[in-house]
Amino acid sequence: MALTSGTYALGPASGTLRLRTGRSGLGRRAGHDLTIEVTRWSGEAVIDLDDPSACTVTAEMDPASFEVVEGGGGVMALTAADRIEILKTVREKILKTRAHPVIRFRSTEVSGTPSAFTIEGELTIMDVTRPVTVHGRISGERLTGEATVVQTRWGIKPYSALFGQLRLADEVKIEFDSEPTG
Repeated sequence: MALTSGTYALGPASGTLRLRTGRSGLGRRAGHDLTIEVTRWSGEAVIDLDDPSACTVTAEMDPASFEVVEGGGGVMALTAADRIEILKTVREKILKTRAHPVIRFRSTEVSGTPSAFTIEGELTIMDVTRPVTVHGRISGERLTGEATVVQTRWGIKPYSALFGQLRLADEVKIEFDSEPTG
């Protein structure tokens, strides 16, 4: 069955929302490329297959719900203790989740076709709102896509260690894969 025009709920019960990070700097071999899953999020997609400009998407994410699901690369394997420390750093030092408990996305324009569409929107992280472009597609009942967020555009200083020799790349890829419920 294929998605039809209508209003659909989005969230972890029907899909995944993941962040993928990379490394930079001279010490990048020591770090890990991370896959982080957002475990608490919700959204709504209003789909009009005949008129993409009538489509809208909204989403809210809880940054305190991030979980490290994979760590690739690096000199040593990612341990459970590493995962805990990474999440503590993300929550307390990078995103300051106590002061900024919600990340929001709101579409401003949708164009294209179901097999290749673009969503222009506004992403709010730590009370800073900037434009972002999402590229997506509908395949059968699945809604998938991705966007790239450049952390410094939102005033986020990418994580660094080893006196700056190991840095998290400024670009973070956001990927979603959902089977929306109507």
